[in-house]
Amino acid sequence: MAFSNKPHCILIFMISFFILTLFVSALDVSDVVAEAPGPGSGGDSFFPLSKKHVIIHNVVKNRQTLNVHCKSDDDDLGLIHIPWNHYWGFRFRVNIWSTTMFRCHFTWYGGGSHLFVIFDPWRDDDEFAAYPACDKCLWQVRRQDGDEAICRIEGGSDPYCFPWLDNV
Repeated sequence: MAFSNKPHCILIFMISFFILTLFVSALDVSDVVAEAPGPGSGGDSFFPLSKKHVIIHNVVKNRQTLNVHCKSDDDDLGLIHIPWNHYWGFRFRVNIWSTTMFRCHFTWYGGGSHLFVIFDPWRDDDEFAAYPACDKCLWQVRRQDGDEAICRIEGGSDPYCFPWLDNV
């Protein structure tokens, strides 16, 4: 008996190969520094394991260096210092369960200490959410307090601004 004469064996092989390919493609996780800003755009967020690029732009009112410490349940990106009007970013893939979440702690001289969820799949990776999904999520850190403390910038449209979580 030849292996290829059994249709159920071929089907099992094809399914196994597909699953292996899916998980191998999820291994492309990196924390690459970004220097090029750009508008956010929705795209492949409907599919599991979608690629994301979070970019943080320092535009704090007093022109100080922004200290950022971002982490998820799986990755700690360390403490980063972003000079005024500069960018920093990282790339990752949303996990198969769409539970990947990155939280950041922001501090700067004269600006206090603030917390914010910089990537939330229910806000940033859901085609049916109140805000558009983004593959390149560009955030501007603007001020110490108020409803426009941190804003996600979408090309050509008004920014989506939020208060700090510690002020809610």
